[in-house]
Amino acid sequence: MRWSQTIFAVLVALSLVLCSGGNAWASSNEQLKWIEGGRKVDLGKVAEVDLDPSLLFLDAANTAKVSELNHDKPSGKEIGSIFPKDENQNWEVVFEYYELGHIKDDEKEDIDADAILDSYKEGTEESNKEKAESDRLYVTGWDVEPFYNEATHNLTWSMLAEDGKKEKLINYNVRLLTRQGYISAILVSDPAHLDADKKFLNEKILPKLTVKSGERYEEFDASTDKISEYGLTGLILGGAGLAVAKKAGLLLLLAGLFKKFGILIFAAGAGVLGVIGKFFVKLFRRKKSEAAQDETNDREHTETLP
Repeated sequence: MRWSQTIFAVLVALSLVLCSGGNAWASSNEQLKWIEGGRKVDLGKVAEVDLDPSLLFLDAANTAKVSELNHDKPSGKEIGSIFPKDENQNWEVVFEYYELGHIKDDEKEDIDADAILDSYKEGTEESNKEKAESDRLYVTGWDVEPFYNEATHNLTWSMLAEDGKKEKLINYNVRLLTRQGYISAILVSDPAHLDADKKFLNEKILPKLTVKSGERYEEFDASTDKISEYGLTGLILGGAGLAVAKKAGLLLLLAGLFKKFGILIFAAGAGVLGVIGKFFVKLFRRKKSEAAQDETNDREHTETLP
């Protein structure tokens, strides 16, 4: 099934849900079991969200199905996803959980945003030398510089970039530290509506997310719990470290690792927006030949962070 057909199938599924309030299916016969808002829902075994009535929820299995409908390989770490009921809103929040050990936050006062940005820029420039202009990526700056909220144990950042056609690209990432790892919250939006969607995420979703007892960051037990090898800077760089990021480059990370690192890319004004503007925007810009390369790169980077 072609990508556009898959998206259309998901659109049909959502429209049926909105009209009937029940389960719906896409033309590919993939069932998506939507959960209506106005109740608490589990994010795997690690957390729960008190879901606003204006929202819809998919559990881990159904979140993975959406990835499959989009011809994207599920990470296997999905714990749920949230969507607006309002068809005029174009966003999605995907949650994943990674148990990598307790992540120390002792870098909270020393996150060097300039060094991190320079690292990505240098790596990208190096990788661009081997790419056609249409395949190049240019990191232009921060939308939101990395910052850590000690009260909530949340690490947040948003990077700006553009492709060879000068189309703007953006991502928005939140990492919620837990006792033995972190929850990744990825906001899927488009640049034109990102500010409003960030506001909704930070005011209506994240404050209602509760890490379950026994999994909370402050419940860390030094006598029994593993310490992660990654710090806050490592999470931003995907666990690769500054030196490796400079060598590998952001374009290399794009080949399969953007999804793993929680860095989702969206193009403003692309023609696809007009096709799926009634639902959510998740642009997969890679060609089939690039998808094959993704699998190779994934195997080469199995030890890096998602």
